[in-house]
Amino acid sequence: MRINLTLQQLEAFVEVARTVNFRAAAQALHVSQPALSRTIKVIENAIDTRLFDRNTRLVELTPAGRELLPIATRILENFNSSFSELSQFLEGRSGHLTTIALPSAGVAILPDAIAAFCERFPKVQFSLLEGAAEVVRTTVYEGLADFGISVRPAAQEPLHYRHLFDDPFVLVCRRDDPLAARSSVSWSAFASRPFIAGNAKSSIRPITDAAFLQRGLHIAPALEYPSIAAGGALVAAGLGLTALPQLALQLLQNDALVAVPLQRPALSRAIGLVTRAGRSMSPVARAFMESLQASAKTS
Repeated sequence: MRINLTLQQLEAFVEVARTVNFRAAAQALHVSQPALSRTIKVIENAIDTRLFDRNTRLVELTPAGRELLPIATRILENFNSSFSELSQFLEGRSGHLTTIALPSAGVAILPDAIAAFCERFPKVQFSLLEGAAEVVRTTVYEGLADFGISVRPAAQEPLHYRHLFDDPFVLVCRRDDPLAARSSVSWSAFASRPFIAGNAKSSIRPITDAAFLQRGLHIAPALEYPSIAAGGALVAAGLGLTALPQLALQLLQNDALVAVPLQRPALSRAIGLVTRAGRSMSPVARAFMESLQASAKTS
């Protein structure tokens, strides 16, 4: 037998069972007593049995009513619990978030940001991906990540960009290199020394190429590194110098290396949040991105 009862009807039944008083139950439900009586009658007609034995002085559950009470209570509790979970999701306090970042951003930005966010919202779960700028853009566009942390995409790409901060470039050399004692150096420092460059698909290579072009320098890379860590290792081995954004220094962790600010020109790469155009963001993604933006403004 299929029984169609509404949540409102179940709530009315549970309240009468709880108070064993139609007047008190009606007041708690903010309905009139006749309306409550009609609701109980509708329920009894739907299941074809009495739920309450009642007279002018007494209201008590029938055996059918006692059987229904825990079922109705469980249904209402499950409903309220489910909507509480939905409410937390809609408020950005629960859910699952997938983000992809440049390796340097993933190390320098995300750990502390996630720790602070999870301290406030412990029900939020994270999946972390990393890759070069091209991989970040592709992953976000294909919907495999909620957003990315990367350099500014090209204007023609179907992506939105929200700026976080500018990441200045530094020269990286060995600690025993004469340049290590300088307070700053010009890009022309690479003219007389082997230059170790990022590969063509990195977010770093276009900026170093632009810096040399701006200075009128014709510099052919002596080596190309596949990763920041590999580039640092090549410099530490005495094979040349390189230029890195400051954020990338956290990927080196090499005491043999020193970073010196680059001037003339002072260049930086823009780092920000990348999302797919036309795609609705989940509440938790919006909340975390807002947290990242707020943190970037105060740092």
